[in-house]
Amino acid sequence: MSSASAATSARQPVYTHLVEGFGTVTITPVDPAADSALIHSWVTQERARFWGMGEASRELVQEIYEDVDRRTTHHAFMIAREGEQVALFQTYDCAEDRVSECYEVQPGDVGVHLLIGPGTGAAQHGFTAGLISAFLAYVFSDGGARRVVAEPDARNAKAVGLLERSGFVLGPEVELPEIDLPEVYLPAKRARLAFLGAPASSQEIC
Repeated sequence: MSSASAATSARQPVYTHLVEGFGTVTITPVDPAADSALIHSWVTQERARFWGMGEASRELVQEIYEDVDRRTTHHAFMIAREGEQVALFQTYDCAEDRVSECYEVQPGDVGVHLLIGPGTGAAQHGFTAGLISAFLAYVFSDGGARRVVAEPDARNAKAVGLLERSGFVLGPEVELPEIDLPEVYLPAKRARLAFLGAPASSQEIC
């Protein structure tokens, strides 16, 4: 994966997970100042068009993640494989998010977003599955999450198919409402809901 940020984050991983045959995955809270250049280089590529930040400046990306950093209900993380940053991962309390206007939120529902960084060289079989198994292990690790909720853009057939292959059950298409606040703006989005219940044991997601 490419690295566009020269800054070094002082933040420490909150979770480390060994995926057999894939490597050690670490999950570290986003440092807006240190990570914004790399995130910007990812979200402004055509492949990330459904992320909705294609026209954002690096400064705006930093401001967005500074806002996330201040929240207690929304969190952003950098995922690294064997020390190399490869993905951006976000979680949120569904009850405190606009998705709550689109379905009946249940206790323990945790929303997720995942953006995998652009690869270098040939595609690696099982790469995405390895990352997903690691971040699901993290989400369910403290016992608080009972169900993971994803809401990719309804037009993003690749993401929807990936969720299905990862065990998610597809729900309805919904219209996520526009949010226009001084600190954040999100346009309305047609999304496809997908749900994954907590495993009976952590072994099931290793």
